[in-house]
Amino acid sequence: MALEVSVREGETQDSLLRRFQRMVQMDGVLREMKAHRYFLCKREAARLKAKKNAKRGRLRK
Repeated sequence: MALEVSVREGETQDSLLRRFQRMVQMDGVLREMKAHRYFLCKREAARLKAKKNAKRGRLRK
């Protein structure tokens, strides 16, 4: 799961950083890290998932 970004000819550091951040976001690295910050048992994870889906359903109406 190593991301590698090489510098293109004439590319600024800002555009390189933007490209790297876009790759990290598309690869889901941060989302996965946030999900594994602390341990959740299956029951707790299911409860949070149901709560999130219920909230999402209310917002769509």
